[in-house]
Parts: sequence; C-alpha cells; structure tokens
Amino acid sequence: SLRIACRMNITELQQRSPPSLISLAGGAPNPSTFPFLSANIQLKNGQTVGFDETLMKRALQYSASNGIPELLTWMKNLQKNLHNPPTATYSPEKGQMEMCVTTGSQEGLCKVFEMLVNPGDNVLLDAPTYSGTLAALQPLGCNLINVSSDQHGMIPSALKEVLSRWAPSEVHEPGSSAPKVLYTIPNGGNPTGASMTAQRKKEIYELARQYDMLIIEDDPYYFLQFDKPWAPTFLSMDVDGRVIRTDSFSKILSSGLRIGFVTGPKPLVDRVVLHIQASTMHTSSFTQRSFFFFFNWSVFSCVCVDVAEWHAPSAGMFLWIKLKGIADTQQLIMEKALEKEVLLVPGGVFMINSSEPCAYVRAAFSLSTPEQMDEAFRRLSSLIKDAV
Repeated sequence: SLRIACRMNITELQQRSPPSLISLAGGAPNPSTFPFLSANIQLKNGQTVGFDETLMKRALQYSASNGIPELLTWMKNLQKNLHNPPTATYSPEKGQMEMCVTTGSQEGLCKVFEMLVNPGDNVLLDAPTYSGTLAALQPLGCNLINVSSDQHGMIPSALKEVLSRWAPSEVHEPGSSAPKVLYTIPNGGNPTGASMTAQRKKEIYELARQYDMLIIEDDPYYFLQFDKPWAPTFLSMDVDGRVIRTDSFSKILSSGLRIGFVTGPKPLVDRVVLHIQASTMHTSSFTQRSFFFFFNWSVFSCVCVDVAEWHAPSAGMFLWIKLKGIADTQQLIMEKALEKEVLLVPGGVFMINSSEPCAYVRAAFSLSTPEQMDEAFRRLSSLIKDAV
C-alpha cells in the first residue's frame, strides 16, 4: 500500500543520506537514550569485533526492511560467487535476482508461502519433509501432494507422474488446479539427510518450466555438504526467474541470532520485503551488524544394522532410519525410548498425514559425540529387539 511504501522510502532515504541531513520525518527513538554504550565480541580465533559508541547507536536503531545495505551487498556478492545465477544480469521485469535479510530462513519461508499459496492450491513437496514446512503450509488451506524421494532426494519420474494429471497447455487456464509451487530441501534434507544430484535438479527444473511452476529451494544445509564437488543449485540453473531460494547461517554461525536470507526474482522478493515491513519491520540491526563485521574480520577457514536400515547422509545434520519390524515408531520413541533415556523424533511428524503409521525415526548427530551416538543406538537396538 501507499502507506507502507512511504514508510519504507523514509527509512531507506535516511539510511542513504549524508550525516548533514536534518530529518524531522522518521518516528525513530533517540538511541542516545538507550542504556547500551559499546560492546566487544570475542571470537574463538582470538579476534574481537568491537562496537564503539557511534556504531552502537546505528546497531540499536531501526533499519531498512530488506536489510542493512552493507550486509545486503556482501550477501549478493556471495550468491553470485557461489551460484552465478543467470538472473543476476536480468532486468527487474524479467526476474532480476534480488535479496532480502530475514530473521532466519524460516521467516523467509513462511512469508514466501503466504505470498504464493492460496486455499485450495495444490503444492508439491518431498515426502517426508521438514515438519516446520508442514506447520507453515497446512494453515493456508492448500492441498499437499507427496512426490516420492529416496537417498538422492526427489525422484524426477515420480514428479512427472504426479504432474501427468494435468496437461501443460492447461496450466494458465482460469480455474486450473495445476500446481504453481514445488518445495524441496535439496541438500541434507530434514529428516532424511538426502541430497539431490545435479541431473535430478536439471530434470526437475525442466518439468517446472514445462508446467510453469515456481521452485522454492530451501537450502539451510548448503554449507554442511560432506562430499565434493557440490552439485549445482536450482538458483544456478534459473534462466526463467522461477526459483526462490532460502538460505540460513543458523547451522554454521549461530542458530540463536536468527539470520537468513531470501534470493529470488525481484518482483517477488519486493513483496516479501513489504510483508516484513508490515510485520517484523526488519531483522535485528545489532545482529545484522554483528554478522557483517564477523565476515569482514574472519574467513570461513554400527550397532543397529540387524534391526534398522538407513542411507548415509551426504549433507546436513540428520539420519533417517527405518526400523525393521516396527510398523509405527510413535509409541516406541515417545514412551519406551524415553524410559531408556534416548530421544529421537518419530517419523510421522514429517508426513503430511501424521496419523498414518510410519516406520521411520530421525536422529540428529550434530550435538552428540561419537561415543554418545554409539550408546544411543545400542539403547535403540535393544528397544527394537524387545518390541519385535
């Protein structure tokens, strides 16, 4: 709306204006009245990131809804260096690459869903998938359609079979129920740990072109890939401006500081920014400046084999385990496993219909030592043998 646009323009004008500007326009509090004077953050490598009084005032003040300019510039350069998106050189009308900072990738993901998904829409996604995605989508009243996946992620032939319900020629007809959105976690999927191959991504992108779908590439585990070379991303293949990508620093720098970013076609990212301006206003200025200065100062320098089966994850933090002889893991994990002091997540929470029996569990291996993992699996193995 005009009201929101006006507020954004005032904030951005103040951000870009010289210190000599006298502004009587903005409704911001005077940071001189805040009790915080300065701060020093010591890094593990011995370096210190310092906020003097002047910088602290900027870090404690409102900032632009799309992110502080310095961090945005750094992030755009990062995306170009990592993915070389074809859209980086496009015009805005054609889908030029744009970015915004979000309070973790989850905020960006929710706002993208709310922007794109209407009640009754058909949305395609991996099965199983991240429970937070299901929690964000289900209240929107859409129809969630499973696309089968394996240890290499979403299966293109399964996607093609699902899409065969519609003819490509009918997707733009009024009232068409053809899916407009495909969601996937391409690397280290939660809960499976699966990563999609380059060939699969190419085939899926071509199907998205054929049916004119947007691809939401939710990639919080991108920097946690174990095998080299890393497969190219959907963003790197995006010649049409049909990929919206969410990234996160939660898994590599800090989960509690909540920094993520959305990359996609400018017309869509601009609308996400409008949503941010009307809801959270912006990600914490202090957090953004802490991350920016960090990057300026630093450089990114079995016991269960007879009762379970799994694929070794190629990225991320999770192991997706099928328990042999167990039709549904809910009671085993939430009751009996707790009694044995081992906690996993029953697989049903990652399914669209969480009430259906599920033989899988998710184990996170990011916080436990190898010895703790061994002991946990010994306890789980004993439970499974007792149950069957």
